[in-house]
Amino acid sequence: MIRVVLPTHLRTLARIDSDVALEVEGEVTQRSVLDALESRYPVLRGTIRDHVTRRRRPFIRFFACEEDLSHESPDAPLPESVASGAEPFLVVGAIAGG
Repeated sequence: MIRVVLPTHLRTLARIDSDVALEVEGEVTQRSVLDALESRYPVLRGTIRDHVTRRRRPFIRFFACEEDLSHESPDAPLPESVASGAEPFLVVGAIAGG
């Protein structure tokens, strides 16, 4: 079971009260986790990734095991601790400004 932590605004949109537990078939990658998340919560399609290109939205970041994975390949395997459910995959809304 993969644990996914979403920012408050996306949890509100999807009517989720807490972290999400997902079953992911095959290799655990950013793409497979986000595919499973969007399949379970269709209202999130287009909020984390662009509808057409499937690329991460500019003000969204991905973290796991205290590392920013935002610029990693979406098909790169996530750390084993995420795949095992020991650590969560975090989707974070970035803050910009000065």
